[in-house]
Amino acid sequence: MRRRRRQISALPVTVRREPFGVLADGREVDQLTLENERGMRVSVLSYGGIVRSLTVPFDDGLVDVALGFDTLAEYEADRCYVGPIVGRYANRIANGRFVIDGVEYRLPLNDGVNHLHGGPQGFHRALWTADVGLGESGAAVELYHRSRALDQGYPGSLDVRATFALSEKNELMISYEARADAPTHVNLTWHGYLNLGGHEAGDVRDHELTLGASAFTPVDDTQIPTGEVRQVAGTPFDFRRSRALRQEIAQDEQLVIAAGYDHNFVIDGAAGQEVSFVARLLEPTTRRWMEVHSTEPGVQLYLGQHLAGRAKGGARYTPHSGVALETQHYPDTPNQPSFPPTLLRPGKTFTSRTAYRFGGGVSR
Repeated sequence: MRRRRRQISALPVTVRREPFGVLADGREVDQLTLENERGMRVSVLSYGGIVRSLTVPFDDGLVDVALGFDTLAEYEADRCYVGPIVGRYANRIANGRFVIDGVEYRLPLNDGVNHLHGGPQGFHRALWTADVGLGESGAAVELYHRSRALDQGYPGSLDVRATFALSEKNELMISYEARADAPTHVNLTWHGYLNLGGHEAGDVRDHELTLGASAFTPVDDTQIPTGEVRQVAGTPFDFRRSRALRQEIAQDEQLVIAAGYDHNFVIDGAAGQEVSFVARLLEPTTRRWMEVHSTEPGVQLYLGQHLAGRAKGGARYTPHSGVALETQHYPDTPNQPSFPPTLLRPGKTFTSRTAYRFGGGVSR
């Protein structure tokens, strides 16, 4: 039975809930849309925690900056992680294995010889329980998911809550909490592709990026970190001052390996529970901007090298149609003891917060 459409007001942010469609296995999916008083809107699906649209009131008008699709069938077929929450472990784990307390665990290999984004049936494929909560500025969307023991090979059951909220400052705030009944590794992120020119605007490589990162983690030829933390000075990875994302791939062996940017950057001053500056992204023609602040110690910069095909509203996405700034712990941390730890033990709570603030635009 379909749920009736309903709207809940908790000024200055409201939420509207409506059916979005039915998965191939017959389960129903809802779309929950938050809107603040300025007209900023974000629509989140209960399937995968997907942000399907993110409409921002820039000075030059309302613009949907999040890449997405029109139908559930397209999301079920998607292999580029367009807009979902990814976990239990975001990014790659070498050879799909790690050891906890002397016990080895094996995970499915879905990225060559490695495990990626929690596996083929990770959190991006889960049907989350969706509810409406209250944030500091009004209504919030709360998603819940229980990942059972040995789901995709991970030990222990994990209970996860993801909260999406909007502020009066035109911020999208995403926070996570997770608890486990056995030791396990947890690393959650939102895998959204953004284009400040509008989701249909095409190549983002003229966007200008600033990162609060003096170092990054170089990778081997399977895109697993080597364990080195390398300074960005004198490399194409130096975004400490704003510059365009467009680079000649052949100039750096790290860019050759990933066919462009698909690397983790080490956030300066990241202190766990405190929010640090991560990034500022600027679209130079419209002067629209986004800032990212997070409690996470790293951010994966990815330029959507594999995007292709039809998308929402009749758009077509091609490689580099969107940029992902995935706040996270570092890739392969379960096998890299020098990296900030991701092991979650019973009685402890995993927490993470990231805010995306938008502004600018050439006034008409």
